[in-house]
Amino acid sequence: MVSAVLIAGPTASGKSALAISLAQRLGGTVINADSMQVYRDLRIITARPTLEEEAQAPHRLFGHVDAATNYSAGLWLADAAAALADITAAGRTPIFAGGTGLYFKALLHGLSDIPKVPDEVRARVRAEAEGMAPEVLHARLAARDPLTAARLRPSDPQRILRALEVFEATGLPLRHFQDRRGAPLLDAESCACIFLAPDRKELHRRIDARFDAMMAQGALDEVTALAERHLDPALPAMRAHGVPGLIAYLRGKLSLDDAVAKGKIDTRHYSKRQFTWFRHQLSQFKWAPPATAVDELDTLLRKR
Repeated sequence: MVSAVLIAGPTASGKSALAISLAQRLGGTVINADSMQVYRDLRIITARPTLEEEAQAPHRLFGHVDAATNYSAGLWLADAAAALADITAAGRTPIFAGGTGLYFKALLHGLSDIPKVPDEVRARVRAEAEGMAPEVLHARLAARDPLTAARLRPSDPQRILRALEVFEATGLPLRHFQDRRGAPLLDAESCACIFLAPDRKELHRRIDARFDAMMAQGALDEVTALAERHLDPALPAMRAHGVPGLIAYLRGKLSLDDAVAKGKIDTRHYSKRQFTWFRHQLSQFKWAPPATAVDELDTLLRKR
């Protein structure tokens, strides 16, 4: 019997609809594996399941985190472990759905044993970094921890800050801890793992159409409310696709058309990175176009 179903894929590939349909068939519960859909402030701009969709099957770990929280893969894994225990105890099938590769890797391979950074160290590093361009932060990290810096994009301030915090707290490079992993939550051999792989041109069309739909549904109002909280721009929630561009529009730095275009382009670029991550990091997943995903999942479920 399958211990869990894992549905991954790039953004806008149809993961949520497939997960809900499968949950209805199997008596399952959908568990969020998307790092942005955890935030309660961002239902629309992250394309989180609607209230109507959530009513079609039990959902866990959606919108349960405040945007001011520096939520991490480690915190998600702890929440996922608790949800998994509840769901299996109730005799339901856990169905993880999302596009965050690190979350799925943590489930199947464990997570690096990185020590907790003291609050005072985190506050000091972030205060020093306030107002710095990501490229400057990356150069600072390269001077302290060149091995980790070489593996991070200069345009990724959140991960750069995380590496700086770990180095300041421990005096050791982040790579030192990444090579030590805890036990995984799930055994891939007992799971049905599928990656939705749409045609790229069709995926880009869907991304653009979905962003337009989100704008029509009130994404700008949602981002306005977030901007009014004056949170640290390095927080994960502040970097959700579409948020930086719309905040730039609210501050008079971009036109609305340019902000929307930026959101679409950033999302397309992210979808490309999702394909790359799963191709190189998670070979356990069966790739399938959305049109045949149900049949492929049925085959996987019969084999387990």
